[in-house]
Amino acid sequence: MERRTFLRAAVTGGAAVAFGFSVTREAIAYPAQTGPSPYGPLQAADANGLELPADFTSRVLAHTGDAVTGTDHTWHGAPDGGACFADGDGWIYVSNSELPLGTGGVSALRFDAAAGITGAYPILSGTTQNCSGGATPWNTWLSCEETDRGYVFEADPWGGEATRRDAMGRFKHEAAAADPDREVVYLTEDESDGNFYRFVPTIWGDMSAGTLQVLAEADGALTWIDVPDPTGATIRTRHQVDTARIFDGGEGAHYRNGTCFFTTKGDNRVWAYDAAANVLHIAYDDDLTPNGPLSGVDNITSGQAGDLYVAEDGGNMEICIITPDDVVAPFLRLTGQDESELCGVAFNPAGDRLYFSSQRGPAGDSGDGYTYEITGPFRK
Repeated sequence: MERRTFLRAAVTGGAAVAFGFSVTREAIAYPAQTGPSPYGPLQAADANGLELPADFTSRVLAHTGDAVTGTDHTWHGAPDGGACFADGDGWIYVSNSELPLGTGGVSALRFDAAAGITGAYPILSGTTQNCSGGATPWNTWLSCEETDRGYVFEADPWGGEATRRDAMGRFKHEAAAADPDREVVYLTEDESDGNFYRFVPTIWGDMSAGTLQVLAEADGALTWIDVPDPTGATIRTRHQVDTARIFDGGEGAHYRNGTCFFTTKGDNRVWAYDAAANVLHIAYDDDLTPNGPLSGVDNITSGQAGDLYVAEDGGNMEICIITPDDVVAPFLRLTGQDESELCGVAFNPAGDRLYFSSQRGPAGDSGDGYTYEITGPFRK
């Protein structure tokens, strides 16, 4: 594949940020530009209101307030971040509930090898505004509270006991992305003057103890500095390190092959933190992309071919694809739900089914959320 290999730099917020770096199929040529989707144009909306590429189909899996088909579990309100976990020949999809004041939590959908739903059940309850999160290599779900001095909870997709992970800090958590190569977990913060964190557990695989650090700039270079008080009891964590890098509204995060991709809604950017080189790139910037289709950046994941899939909170209610050859384009569009947001993007283990939710549905209300499955010839 022909690649662009130029490198140019810009100064953003006082720190050098690299653009246009691309090395392998797994890397994104930065910053992405508008172009044709590898899946072709979107077709007319189907019966579920989804505009999809040719040969793709959609299925409604669950709706807030209704029992999931074949189960007695009522689907939660305000479905948000999600992930898939292998389960024998099948898999499990977990979905956060961003409901307030102790009414949030996480539910799970269990599938057999033929994608039939065999179960639905809660795996966390009594929490507040569980927005996004992240899967761990040891098959647990880190569910993050998007509230002032919120917590991270570690939940069992199979329904075991969930545990609050105080050592991961108390702030307005958004997403978590585990990096098994450096044995850390990256964390985003949904504040206009938020930080980008990493949690370094004392023992990898045990989130009960460790060190919370923040990405900072010292002497022109990026560095990780310990947060003095991860509880944020007196001074909020984002204000404790003077040299901390500021990010405008941290949202989704996803780690793949040495890079943590994360989004910031305040400036409509997709960032790429190259952990091995300790360099920060901009993978997408709406201001640098003429006629850019992606706005309201939110949850993010990747497919087996290295494509990124970024859900919109607002915009045209799209999930957009960013390919490794520097193209950004709509992958799907949900019609008739303009007051909602798309979230919870995740692939099943085989990479041939994509899951996501519309948090507020056609009614524009957290009591009208829908969770979908997309099937088709995804790139491998």
